[in-house]
Amino acid sequence: MATIKVNVPDIGDFKEIPVIEVLVKPGDTVKKEDSLVTLESDKATMDVPSSAEGTVKEIHVKVNDKVSQGHLIVTIEGGADTPAEKPQPTVSAAAAQASAPAPTPAAAPAVSATTTKGDLHAQVVVLGSGPGGYTAAFRAADLGLSVVLIERHATLGGVCLNVGCIPSKALLHAAKVISESEEMSEVGISFKKPTIELDKLRDWKNSIIGKLTKGLSGLAKQRKVQIVSGNGTFVSSNLIRVETPDGVKTVSFDSAIIAAGSQVTKIPGIPYDDPRVMDSTDALDLESIPKSMLVIGGGIIGLEMATVYHALGAKISVVELADALIPGADKDIVRPLHKRLEKQYEAIYLNTKVSKLEAQKNGLKATFEGDKAPEPTVYDKVLVAVGRRPNGKLIGAEVAGIHVNDAGFIPVDKQMRTNVPHIYAIGDIVGNPMLAHKATHEGKLAAEVIAGHKVAFDAKTIPSVAYTDPELAWMGKTETQAKAEGIDFERAVFPWAASGRSLAMGRDEGITKLLFDKSTKKLIGAGMVGSNAGELIAETVLALEMGADAEDIGLTIHPHPTLSESVFFAAEIAEGSITDLYMPKKK
Repeated sequence: MATIKVNVPDIGDFKEIPVIEVLVKPGDTVKKEDSLVTLESDKATMDVPSSAEGTVKEIHVKVNDKVSQGHLIVTIEGGADTPAEKPQPTVSAAAAQASAPAPTPAAAPAVSATTTKGDLHAQVVVLGSGPGGYTAAFRAADLGLSVVLIERHATLGGVCLNVGCIPSKALLHAAKVISESEEMSEVGISFKKPTIELDKLRDWKNSIIGKLTKGLSGLAKQRKVQIVSGNGTFVSSNLIRVETPDGVKTVSFDSAIIAAGSQVTKIPGIPYDDPRVMDSTDALDLESIPKSMLVIGGGIIGLEMATVYHALGAKISVVELADALIPGADKDIVRPLHKRLEKQYEAIYLNTKVSKLEAQKNGLKATFEGDKAPEPTVYDKVLVAVGRRPNGKLIGAEVAGIHVNDAGFIPVDKQMRTNVPHIYAIGDIVGNPMLAHKATHEGKLAAEVIAGHKVAFDAKTIPSVAYTDPELAWMGKTETQAKAEGIDFERAVFPWAASGRSLAMGRDEGITKLLFDKSTKKLIGAGMVGSNAGELIAETVLALEMGADAEDIGLTIHPHPTLSESVFFAAEIAEGSITDLYMPKKK
């Protein structure tokens, strides 16, 4: 028998790393690559694997010990011909670690667990196939787990793909082409007024949805993820009942991931049975283009749909209860958009609400309330876009013992675990922001936790984008939040009127704003408005996650001429080294 010593391998520049878990004990039989201990630095959790097959003879570390490269961890007795290879640490989701998950929200109430096997059984069942749901299902399958994916609609993709993110962006692209072709007349290039063929436009939009949903079905088939179409509700903590077109089916599971999403918020007193009243789903159907349309809600969804219908020929009015459009963003970022829309739309009413909406033969009569409320006005159509609410109350969660709060959200810990330990929840149903990219990140993480990976949600920020014209994007702390929290910060704002690329595009209204912690100079937030701001924001998200400061960004060479330079220039403003603007020296 050979005695093999397993030491801490090369782990880069890290030293004195805590041991957070010892995974074996003397006498255990281990195979090559079996994990022996878990280490955790400030950037990653690492499992140190065995370099040989054999029996654990002695463990030389304990939990909370601090180790560095070369430190002896375990002694193994193995075969004489077993090579003592240098083990490599397995790094698990380095950017999303936490020393321990947050406490599970509330203890599970007593429920009757069942061992009943359903018509189908899976190690993991995912309820809902939106971006978070299908990501969770596919990741779980890739990690070797059997998966059943339940979707109430006929196609995969959830709200985002079928009646949200994707179709709206397709129509916004069409709107942008119309708008840009009109604006080119100012530089000497004129086009005839466009002919709008709604049927063709609708078919094109639907073809994009079809390609993506077909692609998801193909990915599910390749991964052997079984799809069950129908409305699923819990009947116990290990069983889901699904009302399918072919009758009732039951699905039992070892673990579940709830990805049931959200639905549009409805306002009491609105005559929703009138086909002239639309929600965002109805608006994407493009049944007709009204001569006049009122948009109730000046948030992202309302303004994106207003952008589409304005480009297609409707006269738009917007009413917003808050004192600014897109209330979540800083007002200086919203201001260029507001100014542009004021020139395009019939009216924008802030600090105003619709107190009554009456269906009349000639249209929908809206009555307003507010300090500067207009007189009652009749509109051909009204779009109600006042947000979304989670579907937590619609899935029988209480039968499984899952805690759902009064608002319909399901509280989870940092590993996306509900108060029922083997049931997880992700996406809109766990809380704001209700964004597809947040759900995707959470879905992947939940699948990895179920598969035994030591990961947790630790994103420093989640970016937001409004695909209006111009686009708005922000991440990290807004200026409003930083002031409210008493953070001592410095702002650096670069106007796109000084950007060669922006001027060459015929648009100079944009700005890029970076916020830095005054003491460390590290980036804490960013906001921008202008063409393709939604593409530009990703650089600032990465910078914040990596702990970059103004100098890091200012020393990073950006291609010229591009809009991305605006981030670089703003960082140079913070550093006091910009040459593309004259900035008086700070005293």
